Amino acid sequence: MGQTLPKPGLRPFLPADVPVLAAIFAASIEELTGDDYSEAQQEAWMEAAEDEEFGKRLASDLTLIATLDGSPVGFASLRGNDHIRMLYVHPAVGRQGIATMLVDALEKLAGGRGATGLSVDASDTAQEFFAKRGYTAQQRNSVTINDEWLANTTMKKTLGAAQ
Repeated sequence: MGQTLPKPGLRPFLPADVPVLAAIFAASIEELTGDDYSEAQQEAWMEAAEDEEFGKRLASDLTLIATLDGSPVGFASLRGNDHIRMLYVHPAVGRQGIATMLVDALEKLAGGRGATGLSVDASDTAQEFFAKRGYTAQQRNSVTINDEWLANTTMKKTLGAAQ
């Protein structure tokens, strides 16, 4: 007999989540972005979770936590009403609908807050995920993190009445 997978849940961010979210952030970058970014770029990117600003960014945004059996497995944050600032899912639960559930929730929340569209600065790794959800590329960006240049793409989606 097949085993039933636990149903993922959503809950708001709590300050006590910072260490586990930092671990999810680092694991996601380390294990999922190697085809698109160099090891030095990945290391610089992961260092962002090591400073106290990481927790402050999570707390200042509307951050949702995805859980399985009560344990955090991913998170996403909405900055203001219309910008997805972070979306990270632990690689062990990749391709199980966690990122989709998180972005669905952020799109609904943004629409409920009066946003007519959403933007995201998608990593090269995440572009395909957002494109499949109706986000279109607007511009390429280069950002410096700890003396390393990383590219991403600003993508936008119009939120319609169907949200």
